[in-house]
Amino acid sequence: MALVLGIDSSTQSCKALLVDAQTGEVVDEGRASHPDGTEVDPRAWVTAMAQATEGLLDRADAVSIAGQQHGMVALDAEGDVVRDALLWNDTRSARAAEDLIGEMGGERACVNLTGSRYVASITATKLRWMRDHEPHNATRTASVLLPHDYLTWHLSGYGEKTTDHGEASGTGYYSTRERCWLPELAERALGHAVELPRLAAPNEKVGVVAASANAAAAERRTVIAPGTGDNQGAALGLALQPGDVCVSIGTSGVASAVVPDSVHDSAGMVTGFADASGRYLPLVATLNAARVLDMGRRLLGVDWEEFERLALASTPGAGGLVLQPYLDGERTPNRPDASGILQGITTATTREDFARATVEGLLCSMKDAVEALVGATGVEATRVLLIGGGARSAAVRAVAPSIFGVDVLVPDPAEYVALGAARQAAWALSGDPQPPEWTVAGTSPASAPFNGRTVRSYAHLRTATKDWNWGLA
Repeated sequence: MALVLGIDSSTQSCKALLVDAQTGEVVDEGRASHPDGTEVDPRAWVTAMAQATEGLLDRADAVSIAGQQHGMVALDAEGDVVRDALLWNDTRSARAAEDLIGEMGGERACVNLTGSRYVASITATKLRWMRDHEPHNATRTASVLLPHDYLTWHLSGYGEKTTDHGEASGTGYYSTRERCWLPELAERALGHAVELPRLAAPNEKVGVVAASANAAAAERRTVIAPGTGDNQGAALGLALQPGDVCVSIGTSGVASAVVPDSVHDSAGMVTGFADASGRYLPLVATLNAARVLDMGRRLLGVDWEEFERLALASTPGAGGLVLQPYLDGERTPNRPDASGILQGITTATTREDFARATVEGLLCSMKDAVEALVGATGVEATRVLLIGGGARSAAVRAVAPSIFGVDVLVPDPAEYVALGAARQAAWALSGDPQPPEWTVAGTSPASAPFNGRTVRSYAHLRTATKDWNWGLA
């Protein structure tokens, strides 16, 4: 039985699944934590990956890594880390994003070239921030990798630097239309030319595990697949079909769909990424997702079970209470300096209403993301697949169909990013033209009457606060 290892190196932790390459059945798994913060020494990811894959990598015939997107890993000419990696959720480069957009001739030109509007999460903006604020580090930077690239490079024994098209499409210096690097945009951002990793095909074998990374895997000649971004990994793990919209409620919130052609949203709401299979994965991301629920729980001073009981005890619409959950700035819409707003509180407001408003506010924010995705792609959403830590909430699952207005399917809890990475590893191992067909276990679609009143109230609050003089862009 051939075994493959899928690794999810996310913001908070590293998860690893050892999987039967033929059936997709999970055989074993491991996990390790990552340091907190929006900038992290990437060598900490190497340590966590070694811990999470202990006893697993040496049993695998192939391995692939799906990592958090956008993070800037700057290396000097010797391959040493120049500074801590700036992660996707670090918003210090918001001004740099606007500067670069202006230099490119405006938002439309930016989207036309790269498929995405520059925001603080995009790698190119972090390069510009470093140029402007840490010129000594910018001058030292000879090459730039993304988080999963750095880990793949480590597994290979620091040989050839490679990446995949899905991960590259989130940098801001890649053309989704032409499927190639735009090195001049990386140079514009950093101030000088910089080495970029080679773009690998989706099912390519990019190397074998080196003895320096794992002696047993090196002796086994474990194949290394290209890897990809976490959102691309989840799409591959879920085997998204036409009409499916994946809504992931994790540290970030993401709505995504697989489509055949590159997407260039002139409104800048949708990032037109490539996927991990040779197609495209337009998506809309928010900065505030599962932590919105945690904020509500903490303020109420209850455990998760009680929080969900409270939310489900209130009525749809939460007694008129509406939460705009842009707690620590927001990416969609692009309001990096925003904060959360609670409207409609009265003497009749209850703890149950507050819990319900927290759930509804989060889901209304994600509905905004779905609607932006549908508008940019022209692909009608026939059902929503709800995944991520937030999908484990009974209140989220119960309320979601009434907010999205379509059937909601909650696949059985699984590490879908790691599973997608494992599927890519199996694909590279087989050499087949298409990834293996693995069954995705899930529940039956859930339906509920559309709660248009709550959705409209949320939309009104979002529109009203756009022009408030609170530093909101």
